[in-house]
Amino acid sequence: MATPFVQGRLREAPLSCSIRTECGHCRRPISFELDSELNNRILEGPADPLLFLPFVDFPQLKDPSIIDAF
Repeated sequence: MATPFVQGRLREAPLSCSIRTECGHCRRPISFELDSELNNRILEGPADPLLFLPFVDFPQLKDPSIIDAF
């Protein structure tokens, strides 16, 4: 699934999604919403979890997708 940021930019429409995951350290559940403007809202889990989005230099990307770059 492409992030709402990518799909929202391609379609020129606001999009959002809900993501359920877990903490990589303690495995506590974390749920949050992410929209096409990269705004997020925590639904479950720690009040201020560390969320990050990878920065990719697209002109220099040689991999077929950003997933392959990681």
